[in-house]
Amino acid sequence: MGTKPMLEAAPSAGATRDVRHDWKRAEVEAIYRAALPELMFRAQTIHRQFHSPDRVQTCQLISIKTGGCPEDCAYCPQSAHYDAGVEREDLLDPEHVISVAREAAGRGVTRFCMGAAWRQAPGGQEFENVLEMVRGVSALGMEVCCTLGMLTDVQAVKLKEAGLNAYNHNLDTSPDFYGSIITTRVYEDRLKTLAAVRRAGITVCCGGILGMGERETDRIGLLHQLASLQPHPESVPINMLVRVEGTPLAAMPPLDPMEMVRAIATARILMPASRVRLAAGRKQLSPEAVTLCFLAGANSIFVGEKLLTTPNPGPDEDEQLLQSLGMKPLESHAI
Repeated sequence: MGTKPMLEAAPSAGATRDVRHDWKRAEVEAIYRAALPELMFRAQTIHRQFHSPDRVQTCQLISIKTGGCPEDCAYCPQSAHYDAGVEREDLLDPEHVISVAREAAGRGVTRFCMGAAWRQAPGGQEFENVLEMVRGVSALGMEVCCTLGMLTDVQAVKLKEAGLNAYNHNLDTSPDFYGSIITTRVYEDRLKTLAAVRRAGITVCCGGILGMGERETDRIGLLHQLASLQPHPESVPINMLVRVEGTPLAAMPPLDPMEMVRAIATARILMPASRVRLAAGRKQLSPEAVTLCFLAGANSIFVGEKLLTTPNPGPDEDEQLLQSLGMKPLESHAI
């Protein structure tokens, strides 16, 4: 018998009315730059109105097609433009992917994400194989998320029919800084894909990356852009740049962890009902910094040894940290 992710208690009607989509840029800036104790208190207060404070959803992300991407995203070791030591791999066999998902479900993972290094989701047999993966993972009772690049309306509908719950397509950074990181695609392309996902009735997973050389104003701009989407993304991954040799951003200075904390707290205040995911770069954070991210309103982490091609904390580390904090993974329940 399969399992389905346990839903948290729905927010009260009063709390639901507090969800806004008309945030002014100056308001976002004031929140982000508030004194940290005040920012954390406000974020934690809002977090408790919408979410269980001791529950963290565990997700697993697998690369189903690796390397050789024609995009030139400066942070990405899978770009064909850079020699970052990533071996190209064709699309994985659906049965293998489903078996990995089955093993993850056995460890309590409730959301399974599949990423492919494509600019645009392909057609033909490759896309049919992806649909088979989605159907197989969905049959396990897990939330299913994909990130396959740009999508057409037809592809989005087919993914929805196969059982896809969510589609990840990050904005990465502010509109102003975007061109400094990616030249092979414009910001509007990303917004068009998000619109196609919405039209198909699939929930949106959309966030960004910090530490790419952007200014504080760009972090504020990214958060303002995300909070202006209507509805808000149901899932907001906040990533810290993982510096990889061979990519243009390999020599970037490390990001101050407090910037991650501020971004997560601001995201929680702006998008109170969304699940804020502490995503890539977590291995670079101390347990204390991760704890602050939880206190700021993060309520999801990615588990597994890798996030696509970059390292991630091991399962023992995750279990030990959550246990020491008295926090628990979001449970599943039988159908």
